[in-house]
Amino acid sequence: MKETTTAERSQGRKASGFEIPRVTPDMRMRRLRSKAPLRAMIRETHLRTEQLIYPFFVVEGKGIKTPIKSMPGIHQQSIDQMLKEAEEVANLGLSSVLLFGIPQNKDSQATGAWHEDGIVQQATRELKKRFPELMVVADTCLCEYMDHGHCGIVHDGTVLNDPSLEILARTSVSQAAAGADIIAPSDMMDGRIAAIREALNVNGFENVPIMAYSAKYASGLYGPFREAAESAPQFGDRTSYQMDPANGREALREIELDIEEGADIVMVKPALPYLDIISQARALTKLPIAAYNVSGEYSMVKAAAANGWIDEKRVVLECLTGITRAGADIIITYHAKDVASWLKN
Repeated sequence: MKETTTAERSQGRKASGFEIPRVTPDMRMRRLRSKAPLRAMIRETHLRTEQLIYPFFVVEGKGIKTPIKSMPGIHQQSIDQMLKEAEEVANLGLSSVLLFGIPQNKDSQATGAWHEDGIVQQATRELKKRFPELMVVADTCLCEYMDHGHCGIVHDGTVLNDPSLEILARTSVSQAAAGADIIAPSDMMDGRIAAIREALNVNGFENVPIMAYSAKYASGLYGPFREAAESAPQFGDRTSYQMDPANGREALREIELDIEEGADIVMVKPALPYLDIISQARALTKLPIAAYNVSGEYSMVKAAAANGWIDEKRVVLECLTGITRAGADIIITYHAKDVASWLKN
């Protein structure tokens, strides 16, 4: 191809009827993107296996491993089956799991949540026996154990706040006694962090940290989870206690209150639609911040990947890196095993 001269280029610009100035950038940002080792050297945000928590849905019985249709790769499992997957989790280098319990029987007092032989308590004891180095986070909520599916005591169709605190506190002590390393209240009742902290302290569990679901929104992204945990409300919804998705300042008030009441870690849930809240929380506190990459977020990625619309690995790593970049130190995600494998390789 013949090289054009400056005069010819200038003539061409003028012939078009426009004068197009020639620009030579003073700063070339692309210099630092030119080679893979250089990009890696200056990378600002890094995903680490240690920051990921992998959830389990544990059921009573033996030999049970039931696929959750809306969450490919995730199962309801009896304890014996969970232990097999826990070995895989540990071998991948993951250090933490989150336990959700699904009891055979439910009642109006969430007895299965706080009973010594509750499903989470049994699962915790077995995990700590087999994998003592694995951190067990116990979900401290009542919805899976209530016959009405709400996160607290119900009277005349209303979820009562203060009577629910006693059950939540009792549940936290029972979980700690079973060996849970972290208590994670997800109910969104007012004052529950103070109630749980006091109950743990007076029962000799003052060193057990609380990871508070501080800003938990009433999100449409929980649908697959409710299938997995069998926890859909039997009437109404959870908007009277979970947060309005439109509110940001309110989330910071919730976080501040949980910190005042004794939370050791605060959480934003869901993660991806609330990256702004994670970022604002990071500016608010020096406490560790957790983010829950929830079931709907997981299922959307899985569905799109199954249809060949996206590169699953690339999208998952991009999403989790974005959550970390926003300010999260800890990510609860159903992608954890895949991510741990990718980071290993």
